Amino acid sequence: MPNDFNQQIIEEFRANGGRVGGMFEGSPLVLLTTTGARSGKPTTTPVMYLKDDDRLVVIASNGGSDRHPAWYHNLLANPEATVEVGTETFAVKAAFADGGERDRLYARMVEQAAGFAEYEAKTSRRIPVVVLERLPA
Repeated sequence: MPNDFNQQIIEEFRANGGRVGGMFEGSPLVLLTTTGARSGKPTTTPVMYLKDDDRLVVIASNGGSDRHPAWYHNLLANPEATVEVGTETFAVKAAFADGGERDRLYARMVEQAAGFAEYEAKTSRRIPVVVLERLPA
């Protein structure tokens, strides 16, 4: 079950065609629904994203915490997920960027949202970059 903060964002996102106010106003958000690695239950999390051609890129920053976010562990265990972008919902499969591709995509996210540079500076872990590719309907 999402925490109250996330739940409010999820409700606002769905009520306003993918737009939210507050600290995320104007930010590209996706609702990412993963299958729990341990529970097997669906969990929805609002996450900032970056468009890369036909792919969506999400960063497992967890606000610069030394721990990966739960949704990242869920995608490792079950790479198929669902995303909501605006008013559209579709299935995706997660892949994990590494090397130069990871660095290129992370740098693009920093250009879009400078806070991601701070997250990287706050932690000793290498923050994962996840590429979500749309599955055929």
